[in-house]
Amino acid sequence: MKIIDLLNINGIELNPIIKTKSEAISRLVDLMDSKGVLLNKEEYKSEVLKREELSTTGIGEGIAIPHAKTKAVKKAGLSAMVIKEGLDYDSLDGEKAKLFFMIAAPEGENNIHLEVLSRLSTILMDEDFRNSLIDAKDKEEFLRLIDFKENNKITQEKDKEKDKLEQKDGYRVLAVTACPTGIAHTFMAAESLENKGKDMDVSIKVETNGAGGAKNILTKDEIEKAECIIIAADKNVEMARFDGKRVIQTRVSNGIHKPQELISEAISLNVPIYHHGSKGKNEESVIEKEGIGREIYKHLMNGVSHMLPFVIGGGILIALAFLFDDYSIDPSSFGSNTPFAEFLMKVGSTSFGFMLPVLAGYIAMSIGDRPALAVGFVGGMLANEGGSGFLGALLAGFIAGYLVVALKKVFSKLPSSLEGIKPVLIYPLLGILLIGVIIVYGINPPLSALNNGITTILNNMGESSKIVLGAVLGGMMAIDMGGPINKAAYVFGTASLANNQFHFMAAVMIGGMVPPLSIALCTTFFKDRFTKKERQSGLVNYIMGLSFITEGAIPFAAADPLRVIPACVIGSATAGALSMAFGCALRAPHGGIFVLPVISNPLGYFISLVVGSVIGMIAMAMLKKKIIE
Repeated sequence: MKIIDLLNINGIELNPIIKTKSEAISRLVDLMDSKGVLLNKEEYKSEVLKREELSTTGIGEGIAIPHAKTKAVKKAGLSAMVIKEGLDYDSLDGEKAKLFFMIAAPEGENNIHLEVLSRLSTILMDEDFRNSLIDAKDKEEFLRLIDFKENNKITQEKDKEKDKLEQKDGYRVLAVTACPTGIAHTFMAAESLENKGKDMDVSIKVETNGAGGAKNILTKDEIEKAECIIIAADKNVEMARFDGKRVIQTRVSNGIHKPQELISEAISLNVPIYHHGSKGKNEESVIEKEGIGREIYKHLMNGVSHMLPFVIGGGILIALAFLFDDYSIDPSSFGSNTPFAEFLMKVGSTSFGFMLPVLAGYIAMSIGDRPALAVGFVGGMLANEGGSGFLGALLAGFIAGYLVVALKKVFSKLPSSLEGIKPVLIYPLLGILLIGVIIVYGINPPLSALNNGITTILNNMGESSKIVLGAVLGGMMAIDMGGPINKAAYVFGTASLANNQFHFMAAVMIGGMVPPLSIALCTTFFKDRFTKKERQSGLVNYIMGLSFITEGAIPFAAADPLRVIPACVIGSATAGALSMAFGCALRAPHGGIFVLPVISNPLGYFISLVVGSVIGMIAMAMLKKKIIE
């Protein structure tokens, strides 16, 4: 199969009047559809746009290669377009794109078309060839130029295979290239590195981790003989095989645009040795060192991403427990009065019970690798049971991770014969013991004292100012999303029920409902403030917010606490104050929207909830910056 088997005259347009990236993608999709290779045009376009959200396909040098591999494609196809004056395509080098190739790849096991698409990506690295395509007089010449260049490339590939068979002394430099979709950037980076290696007279072999699987795989013998390995990848690749070698890790785009810098660095012998499983040493081999803030963010996101399924699954089950329960049986145990509701509540609550240990465990694992996972889990559970909640679990995760890093350094001098007992005995034994001491005696007491102190302050306020107290209680529910401050407000609200003071509980519950709802609204109406994954998770917060499950906001608060938490506090405080002003009273300690009929002045309560949620949304939209994924 050749490129011209996937591209024909119907799929080419030269110099149309197009001004924006969106218009360019739409026109290329229309051209693709005209070739009859799509099963569902809109679904294919949606997948192309999703790929753009991962990272721009404007790779620079005037080239854009939007693409998608999806079941909406019947058979592989290409469409092409030339815009001589160029247009802004958010390219990596900031330059306008002039030459466009759109790739449609079907799902399935037959990946022969991927070889053709990778060949297209590599021939586009030739500047003279690109210029000839841009200056093509008609579509027929455009196709002839591609066919001629591809035939030459096929001949070069055969010669390259012959050279590899004759390469007996190994290669000075090895490389691995990979991008998230494995269609274009992977092979362009490989071509760029190979060409520059030839120019610099440096023998180099490149393994490509493409959509069709790994190709040109590096052998054990080649790895042993190589001076250095370059990893130009935007996704994880198998790294254990490079233990003890000099390794450079960088982005796949640098493999395309900075091959000379990478190869020069590789043969300089100034690259640190890579030690698989040693987090601190691994990071020394990365060219672009990340700041402390970015590193903390990455560790935090590792915990949040693993915690999220427990929050979503458990939260929805708890919400269903209220839906299928009968409030009139026993208001004090609403959510568990009927057998089915009790079952849903038990399963959902069990899922929630894993939330904080998982958060701490995977933060720790991101820092200290697999030996830190158990240490973080135990630290998160102790924080949860000891009353320090969400904030305690966050601290436990980071403490556990760096604790294991420290243990690795302390025991790095042990004889190699004892290497096997470190991860199964030394790290878990000492790590769990030390994190237990730190959390039980160092973290939980001050946070518990904080909890008690806040509860005392609330009790002393009494009813001197109901509206102010409502704002305080509502705002407290949004500060740490289930932590000691949140729990202090909730305990105050539930305790007031025993004294027949039902207004406080109403303010507490509405304060806990607003954060998830504000986030859900913001992800719906201000989408450019959130990543694609956050927007998807935001929808679940409608259910959690209406069900009084404040923890649905935790992933968002953890990801951007300086913006999300203040916005939620403002919205919750407003809702709490309005609830008090409308004289709303609640006799149940839980239930969310499902107990609205039994709240005094339900209309006023609903208005308070809507106003508080909208204000929280507006504050969040103002505080959060637009993002580019």
